[in-house]
Amino acid sequence: MSKSLIDLLAILNLEPTGVNLFRAYSPNPSLQRVFGGQVIGQAMVAASRTVEGRLPHSLHGYFIHAGDPQLPIIYQVGQLRDGKSYSTRSVTATQHGNAIFSMMVSFHAEEQGSFDHQDKMPNVPPPEKLTAEELSKQPMFPELPERIRRYYDPDRPIELRPVEIGRYVGQKVNDGRIHIWIKTAAKLPNDPALHMYALAYASDLSLLDAVMARYGRTLFDGRMISASLDHAMWFHRPFRADDWLLYAKDSPSAQGGRGLTRGLIFKPDGTLVASVAQEGSVRERRASLCSKT
Repeated sequence: MSKSLIDLLAILNLEPTGVNLFRAYSPNPSLQRVFGGQVIGQAMVAASRTVEGRLPHSLHGYFIHAGDPQLPIIYQVGQLRDGKSYSTRSVTATQHGNAIFSMMVSFHAEEQGSFDHQDKMPNVPPPEKLTAEELSKQPMFPELPERIRRYYDPDRPIELRPVEIGRYVGQKVNDGRIHIWIKTAAKLPNDPALHMYALAYASDLSLLDAVMARYGRTLFDGRMISASLDHAMWFHRPFRADDWLLYAKDSPSAQGGRGLTRGLIFKPDGTLVASVAQEGSVRERRASLCSKT
């Protein structure tokens, strides 16, 4: 079993500590703060442990405080409703007794519907055309930040293959639409819920970068300060998180230090499997500007 699979499964493996109480840990205590996708995925796992026979179909969460990766995170689940078709759970993540994240998760019993439509998948190069080997042939490769080159490292839990590579060296994306192929670095067990947790974890990866695409900037720019404020996600159709998925992102609005981003996630055959929305604090760094949101 690969290190990346062990890491991802370990991240999503919560320890029960009481009735509707769970404890989890961060994989890298040297980081400045806990990755937002981690608490989203872990909160989903905690909520799912209290529901039987139903898969999550949506989540809505708020980031309250930055998490400390050196401390365990406690997840407390509230069992709000169990109806004929839907179940609702609340989840609060705490450290030292203080809430760092709060989320609502809704679960739906499988049923047949009368309506079935979806947006069309954007026409972009497939992931096999965006390998590290292909990237190295591009003239801009020597200019790419080291952090971007690490997207292609084999020991990451999530593999990333950006489509619009030029924006990492200052090129503007005039319509603000950016795309990135994502998948888990190793195969996952055949558990649909686990694939949902993994995609929820991955859905927070550089989503706010869509705010900067029009300006030839990225959130890796040292002149920027960013933080996720909330996160919403809807699951539409079955998928595997260990197969390539296209994450198509845009930002319809940015103002007053906040930017709104949206994402649609497709299978390579064009099937829309999930939608995402997030607002974040996005500011230019100034000497007098505090990093707190």
